[in-house]
Amino acid sequence: MSFTTAIKTCFRKYASFRGRAPRSEFWFFTLFWFGVCFAAIILDTMLGWSGEEAGAGPLYALAAIGLFLPSISVAVRRLHDTDRSGWRYWLVLFPLIGFIFLLVWFCQPGTAGENQYGEETI
Repeated sequence: MSFTTAIKTCFRKYASFRGRAPRSEFWFFTLFWFGVCFAAIILDTMLGWSGEEAGAGPLYALAAIGLFLPSISVAVRRLHDTDRSGWRYWLVLFPLIGFIFLLVWFCQPGTAGENQYGEETI
């Protein structure tokens, strides 16, 4: 899956927690998310909209809010691709251990063929 196809797919499935997402879709969207947030922080800083006391500026806040649901949905669909329940995403609430488990699962290849969450996507 190409970068642009992955981004289009994630926005088309904005809040869809059903189905599967291959590794390329997940990691391309993660790269896109970092790029958008980084650009928003740079623009906020250049425009003087982010102070030390205020925290993040309004462009970053809009980007974070706009990308919040698609980032969770693609993570859940990525877990489905590895034949794991999407509820495991909430391990992220356990600071270090949860992140390590999720990172390992996100890096693993998806199950070949059909699993309980649907057909394999390419």
